[in-house]
Amino acid sequence: MEALRQDDPRRIGPYALLARLRETASAVQYLAHGTPPGGSGPAANGTEPAVVITAARPELAVLPAFRRRFQAEARTAALLAADGNGERPGPGSPVDGTDGELPWTAAPYVPALTLADAIEVSGPLPEQAVRILGAGLAETLSRVHATGAVLQGLAPRTVLLAEDGPRLTAFGPLGAAAAAEARPGGQLSVRLGYLTPEQVEGEEPGPASDLFVLGLLLAYAATGTTPLADGPAAEGAERIARTDPELGAVPEELRGPIARCLAKDPADRPDAGAVASELAPQGSADLTKDGWLPERLAAAVRQQSLRVRELSATGHLPESPAAEPTPQAAPGSAPASAPAAESPVAADTGTTQLGNIARRVPTTDRATTQLSVPQELTGAPASPASPSPAPAAAPAPPLPAAPVPSAPLPLAAPTASPASPASAVPSASPARPGLDRRGLFIGLAAGVAGLAVGGGGAFALASDDGATDDPKPAPSRAVVAGLPPRPRWVYRHPAAEPSPLAAALWNDRLLVLTDENGATAVDLRTGRRLWASPEAAEGHTVLPAGKDLCFVAAPGEFLWLSAKDGKVVHREAHAERVPGAPDLAVAGVVGASGPVVWFTGSHKVTVKAPPPKKGKKRGKDRQVVNSYLFAHDVVRRAELWRTPVPTGRGPAAPAYRVIAVRENDVVVRQTPATLTPADVGAAKGKAIFRSFDRKTGKQLWARAIGAVAPAGAATGDEQGLLYAAVGDGLQAFETPTGKPKWTLNGTSGAPYGTPVVSGTLLHTSNLGQEVGAVERATGRLRWRRSTEAVPSSAAPAVTVSTTGRTLLASDVSQVTAFAAQDGRRLWKFQDIGAQEPDGPTITAPYRVLATDGTAIVQRDRVFYAFPVA
Repeated sequence: MEALRQDDPRRIGPYALLARLRETASAVQYLAHGTPPGGSGPAANGTEPAVVITAARPELAVLPAFRRRFQAEARTAALLAADGNGERPGPGSPVDGTDGELPWTAAPYVPALTLADAIEVSGPLPEQAVRILGAGLAETLSRVHATGAVLQGLAPRTVLLAEDGPRLTAFGPLGAAAAAEARPGGQLSVRLGYLTPEQVEGEEPGPASDLFVLGLLLAYAATGTTPLADGPAAEGAERIARTDPELGAVPEELRGPIARCLAKDPADRPDAGAVASELAPQGSADLTKDGWLPERLAAAVRQQSLRVRELSATGHLPESPAAEPTPQAAPGSAPASAPAAESPVAADTGTTQLGNIARRVPTTDRATTQLSVPQELTGAPASPASPSPAPAAAPAPPLPAAPVPSAPLPLAAPTASPASPASAVPSASPARPGLDRRGLFIGLAAGVAGLAVGGGGAFALASDDGATDDPKPAPSRAVVAGLPPRPRWVYRHPAAEPSPLAAALWNDRLLVLTDENGATAVDLRTGRRLWASPEAAEGHTVLPAGKDLCFVAAPGEFLWLSAKDGKVVHREAHAERVPGAPDLAVAGVVGASGPVVWFTGSHKVTVKAPPPKKGKKRGKDRQVVNSYLFAHDVVRRAELWRTPVPTGRGPAAPAYRVIAVRENDVVVRQTPATLTPADVGAAKGKAIFRSFDRKTGKQLWARAIGAVAPAGAATGDEQGLLYAAVGDGLQAFETPTGKPKWTLNGTSGAPYGTPVVSGTLLHTSNLGQEVGAVERATGRLRWRRSTEAVPSSAAPAVTVSTTGRTLLASDVSQVTAFAAQDGRRLWKFQDIGAQEPDGPTITAPYRVLATDGTAIVQRDRVFYAFPVA
């Protein structure tokens, strides 16, 4: 508790502010006096009742998502405080309002310590106190779960210990946040504590998740340390998912209830009502009548009450004892935060980006996601903070925290854990607490009714502030089961320009985009737009052309742009490509390998009628379409060869796609849309693969392979094998013989998508939204996992990182990252697009481009640069 600062308001609503209590992740808390609407008026001594005002941080309050969540959690608190009957809250319940544009809540002040502070002051709680604590919290969870919601507000600093029993100060993830800040691009970043086994597996949290966290919290209260926290931080999530908790230090009578709460399978955990009954059959309130806190904690609470009473009576903050120390971290607790000047701020990379959190959780979002908020609503980035040094009690032990708002058992006004101060107060910006036993399990606890961020938790092992203009990419960091890493940067293609037609990487230095108006280059280090070239309008393919030039294939010509400024260095019109064929039409690029690009084109020629026989009329001349496959070296800017190929539907040049590039040949297949009826009939419903000599362009062979259909997914490798979807299975064939080598049975009704070759593995996907890994040599399935995405008409597209260690599956609803070797689900990302009520619905699928240590994720006109292994 400290005096009001110069920039602090003096009144909020009907309340006169007396002192600043502390900054929390989402708000600043003030001690105030005044009579709330419907209140009982001044006390018998003439002083107005003390209240705690929780005012939203201004830089967060500008975000509509934050305001909705703040108000929703205030309503939840008021509803639960209404004697459990769902009526409007009475005079003693929290109230909320707005002061100008700033949301706030008010609740009666009740002297209390947080559980974390209590452990720091006197160590583990006695067994009876742990029983009362657990029963009181379980009773609250039971009421929350009865509404169909999940609380996800339990943490050592959201639980209060008051003289009349335990209280809860967080009614959702925003109130329980250990850190919350507005990020560039209008994103709201929220971080809070404790991960559950189901969240490690990427599943939605449910009521049983609250019980698992309750078990962790009670073990912490009983021992001063958190189960499963011992050991390397990098293995923390694995311990949560697989390791049995060590409860030897827990009192024997409490071991059973806590162990059942900590069951790995949610179905094996008891419900909240059963836990409350087991810990306190007569109810927690009955056990607190004769006092329940150890004397040392009770004295600290009384001293806190005296100081607040003096402040309310005099309007002046009483002086603290001269020897008041800053609270020191007890074993197993978070270390006290230090000023920012002494401890540099670490960026919260283990966060979930919240978007439209006023809506119900979408069923497609089972693991933690990252959702964007409109760019124009961006708030200024916040500076992290820690609580101010708290007053010490005399003769009691040092008081570890200023009073916090609360309401009768087991509820309190919404508040949040300490984090960042309002941007209007730059003078106090201490660093966040470091990672420790109590704070080890950091993750978003989503799933509360109205929270549209899915259910996965996350485990943040490290943080890094990496500014977006840092020329050195931030290092990859471990994240587990749902939480995407913090993007190194986010680029939004200007709304005034058309959506990109093509996106490609240039020499691991540029992201080059093309649209109907031209080409744009984005710096891969910083995400900054470097140049735009209107001459490259409608480009459909972008490739590197050596160290300095960028090749762009446009409808009427090929362009070579300077990578430095986007200026055209060279151009070749298609009309001049074939002598005597000014009408040459290029169908599109077939594929590329190194400096060589293959494409098809066609032009019309007139075939004169043969001389008529004697006495006969001369026939009519006719026009035919001649088609070619071209090979072009984009570095030398020279045609290597062109070879005639059968004309496709139209008539026009066939559209081919490269299936395999080998040392001596390139294998292509014609897209079904350009097959003529005669082609389809001749192939009897099978795909025809063609092989061309890479040096001369001579066709080496053309044939069907197995029963691969014209639209069946297929790819090849450098060793002459072709991997293709046949029915619901995946088969490997030798080429050109077509001899089957192995068959992998699939899931009924879920044909395979296009596989990707990576080292000794073949990475697969199917229409059932599953991805996997198969040994190329034998067809043995290594692993198969579901992306848990909404079913769609296509299998996920698979991209492998440049190291081969990370597999990214992208579809219409999300991007999911897996460990390529064993299939561990790493994280999931979703961007819900524009948040304006009348804004367009984004339906474009996700695309992923892999570059050195980075995955570029595209959703329509927005690009995210995620660090990947």
